[in-house]
Amino acid sequence: MLRAGSLMAWLGSRLQAPPSTLSRSLSCAQDLLRRTPLYDLHLAYGGKMVAFAGWSLPVQYRDGHIDSHLHTRRHCSLFDVSHMLQTKILGCDRVKLMESLVVGDIAELRSNQGTLSLFTNEAGGILDDLIVTNTSEGHLYVVSNAGCRDKDLALMQDKVRELQNMGSDVGLEVVDNALLALQGPTAVQVLQAGVTDDLRKLPFMTSAVMEVFGVSHCRVTRCGYTGEDGVEISVPASGAVHLAATLLENPEVKLAGLAARDSLRLEAGLCLYGNDIDEHTTPVEGSLSWTLGKRRRTAMDFPGAKVIVPQLKGKVQRRRVGLICEGPPMRAHSPILSVEGTVIGTVTSGSPSPSLKKNVAMGYVPYQYSRPGTLVLVEVRRKQQEAVVSKMPFVPTSYYTLK
Repeated sequence: MLRAGSLMAWLGSRLQAPPSTLSRSLSCAQDLLRRTPLYDLHLAYGGKMVAFAGWSLPVQYRDGHIDSHLHTRRHCSLFDVSHMLQTKILGCDRVKLMESLVVGDIAELRSNQGTLSLFTNEAGGILDDLIVTNTSEGHLYVVSNAGCRDKDLALMQDKVRELQNMGSDVGLEVVDNALLALQGPTAVQVLQAGVTDDLRKLPFMTSAVMEVFGVSHCRVTRCGYTGEDGVEISVPASGAVHLAATLLENPEVKLAGLAARDSLRLEAGLCLYGNDIDEHTTPVEGSLSWTLGKRRRTAMDFPGAKVIVPQLKGKVQRRRVGLICEGPPMRAHSPILSVEGTVIGTVTSGSPSPSLKKNVAMGYVPYQYSRPGTLVLVEVRRKQQEAVVSKMPFVPTSYYTLK
């Protein structure tokens, strides 16, 4: 394992090497992908790099996916999520802009409080999921998905121009920071050693700007995509390698890649945009009705409200549900059938659960099949096997809230 000093020296030698040396082992396709500030660190730790949403990111490390997954559940892991789009919405009318695009009640957010919300279209479909934080610095801090970067930026920039032309005070700035997620039951204990702020005062979905292990101007948000307690740290790109290397000095911390991130979020019942939710899924169908602000439901003033709000009061045709089965693992696109053998839905995400040692999945079924305990069939490798509709999350979440 490379320690911080030797790692920094190794990275220095990499940066001084001629371009031909640096690119010799990379394919043309890899060269076209964007790289996070931690790219060379991933290589130093044996990261297997793959293409993801236009970026070169580690899918796993030498220890393998299962070990990374279980280490996150028992200790803590460091994920590089710098590919996520980070933006600031500025100006006196920043809340007006954001509420014209999302379903959440942004105006009610307290200082440095955040919420998961959804961009929706007029048909009620989900354009993306995102986290919006009302910062004490006078702007909204928004984190959304890398795979939706271009359309999210265009959506927000078009609305900025529209409101500016109407005389509103609003602006947008892309944040060029790295984003690191430290996730697991010991994550906050590890981080506390490098900050002067008392992290016990930072509950789930709140944030604060602080110095972290000597790196100034970091925004630490208590949230994550694993179901565990933990933080996401928006860190200036120039300090990202130092911060990551310092965190990895602690034996509690190991790097984890995309594979562990996916299986962890699935155990936590969390959606992957483009798989479990998309422009043809409404929040109610996606079992995300809780993202709809109470005031916004009454006012019906968000995109798609005329479609979405009536669904709250009636039975939608289909719902996202959890599934558990024995035997071969369920995978995305596997057909879901009734016990009589009629196709009724589709699996959207599925994998073995390292924590439960069972196979878990999410998918869509008609409303009448959505009750937990309902027996269905799933077609795996052209064979039908029994599965049971399950409540989610599959593994209990451990988010930190103030008592």
